[in-house]
Amino acid sequence: MSLHLLRPGLLTTIQDAGRPGYRQAGVSVGGPLDARALRVANLLVGNPTGAAALEVTLLGPTIQFTADHLLALCGADLSATLNGQPLPLNRAVAVRAGTQLAFGRPRAGCRAYLAVAGGLAVPMVLGSRATYLAAGIGGLAGRALRAEDVLAVAEPAPAANCLRQQLLARSPELPCVAAPWFAAPTLTPQPEAKPVLRAVRGPEYGQFTAASQQAFWTKEFQVTPASNRMGSRLAGLPLLRTAGAPELLSAAVTFGTVQVPPGGQPIVLLADHQTTGGYPRLALVAATDWPQLAQVPPGGTVRFQEISLPEAQQLYIAQENQLRQLERAVALRWPM
Repeated sequence: MSLHLLRPGLLTTIQDAGRPGYRQAGVSVGGPLDARALRVANLLVGNPTGAAALEVTLLGPTIQFTADHLLALCGADLSATLNGQPLPLNRAVAVRAGTQLAFGRPRAGCRAYLAVAGGLAVPMVLGSRATYLAAGIGGLAGRALRAEDVLAVAEPAPAANCLRQQLLARSPELPCVAAPWFAAPTLTPQPEAKPVLRAVRGPEYGQFTAASQQAFWTKEFQVTPASNRMGSRLAGLPLLRTAGAPELLSAAVTFGTVQVPPGGQPIVLLADHQTTGGYPRLALVAATDWPQLAQVPPGGTVRFQEISLPEAQQLYIAQENQLRQLERAVALRWPM
């Protein structure tokens, strides 16, 4: 079983849950920019939540399925079609061999996740199949996918095979058939055009001027074209440190860390961020809002809202509970 890429898209990579445990060696955790979308897509097709799938950015690929498959597409609405017919988001869809998946104009968000039952079977590197472009490891030869790449798919779980067969048997004349059930909108919200990102104060928050602190919470920032999988570079009112603020030694950073270089234009770190940084850490975006951040394309705008650490923790716990509920609900839908 395999997928054949006829066109590669703007930036299509293989991602899984990432490779934790190697930061001390300078290797980023990496993985998906919108981890929630990846997890939901995998759950819908009966995979472990961290199974390898495709991360599609803005302009998607054209893919031909060489066998019958069960798939799910979550995250951004990139006008996906199967043989020219709209592909519904956030639900399991059975497709027949020979069907072509294509993408059109981005409607909402900029990153979609395509999970296929069984998961993509590329080699493990440091415990992960995720593509880490900066180091050239993981995925398919550590690079973005190209035209004519062929991606092997592992054997799906028996229940996924059964669901695929049942769906296709309902409409033998159709190239694809969607399951009648789907993930709850609370777990699969449409990406917002101008999201408000909740964040807590960072370790060096007190080193910024009162005016800059106020501007960070009240002003709008634009995502620039210089953004990539390492970080979302923002443009707006410069954020300045107080006179005499000390120079910093490199310190630990993570996904969602808001760093401010000397020019005053903040960078919000994303999945492939460096493991340490020497710029002051003004704030930390709450983990539940990382998916919203990841879906803002260049030219889009964001604002920040201050919350407390306990509030951020409660938001995270609530999201994890929703994902567990989805996992249980999907299990009840599988054919016996």
